[in-house]
Amino acid sequence: MGASPIFDPNTWARVPFGFWALVFFTFGCIVGSFLNVCIYRMPLGQSIVSPPSHCPHCKYSIPWYLNVPLVTWLWLRGKCRNCGAPIIPRYFLVELLTGIAFLSCWIAYGHESAWVALVYCLFISGLIVASFIDFEHFIIPDEITIGGAVVGFVISIFLWELHRTHTRAESIKESLLGIGVGLGLVYGILRMGKLLFGKQSLTFPNKTKLVFSETALHLPNGDVPYGDLFYRKSDVITLHAEHVELVDRCYKDVLVMLSQGKLQIGEDEFHPDAVPHMEATSAEVVLPREAMGLGDVKFMAAIGAFLGWEAIVFCLMVSSIIGAVVGVTLIASGKREWSSRLPYGPYIALAAILWIFWGWDWRDWLVANAAR
Repeated sequence: MGASPIFDPNTWARVPFGFWALVFFTFGCIVGSFLNVCIYRMPLGQSIVSPPSHCPHCKYSIPWYLNVPLVTWLWLRGKCRNCGAPIIPRYFLVELLTGIAFLSCWIAYGHESAWVALVYCLFISGLIVASFIDFEHFIIPDEITIGGAVVGFVISIFLWELHRTHTRAESIKESLLGIGVGLGLVYGILRMGKLLFGKQSLTFPNKTKLVFSETALHLPNGDVPYGDLFYRKSDVITLHAEHVELVDRCYKDVLVMLSQGKLQIGEDEFHPDAVPHMEATSAEVVLPREAMGLGDVKFMAAIGAFLGWEAIVFCLMVSSIIGAVVGVTLIASGKREWSSRLPYGPYIALAAILWIFWGWDWRDWLVANAAR
């Protein structure tokens, strides 16, 4: 007797599959509540442990009975009980999305391996955090990317089924190949894209006035925030101006180059903060452009650690298609400009989720057809 029957797998297998489905959904909603904390605090550099959950408006510490996933948000109608400030729907959405993701992992993999289902739950939790942070801040924290690559590799050492292999050596090989391809292939594409498409030239009628303010470049067809242009220190706005006017001086027929840390007008150099307003007359301006950042490269490496190199190829192709469709749709609907920056991480995450549930079937179909 003793405690041994408690840990006997056959004992747990007798529990109805549907019961565990309910457990996974409930547990997922609880995890989703924690993911909301990560999404809010990680970009701000705050601890995800302390202080406890509180209202960001009035700092009211939320008691446990008002922190029940899904239920509390609906009961309070999306408002803080203490100050009445609105609680954005994202909190409810993330909890529900995480619950559905956990349930789906159990339904898809629970019959094969409860451990694989749990690892995929962990992995998708990281994808959810990365996606929502990237949507709002255009960054993916290293805790998710580098940390995810390390965790995925360590898990691969002990859980061979994660890569559908039969030995520890094969599992380690698949994880390392996934990391390597994620870093190498995607970084190579990033650099090639930067060389081929890293600049966007906009032409205007002669003597068109361009205004450089403290926060944005004001073009005839709209404003472009500097945050959408300067993704890295090497990015530069370039134009040949017929006339440049500052607060205290003017220039004629000069080359103007503006980066994050330097403004060059002809032979004169300034720090951008020292020139809060500048007007330039030009027929053309060349803007920096970026389709993918280093955060996306590290994100791919983390995905490769969990899913292997084949998943990287799949995610690269599918995320590109999804991103192109979304981008063109937003531009066609007038919700985005051609020069606007779009987060790429969410499309990578969606492609990774597609691979988790259907990617192996896609791989097997390709192998079967290639062998004919």
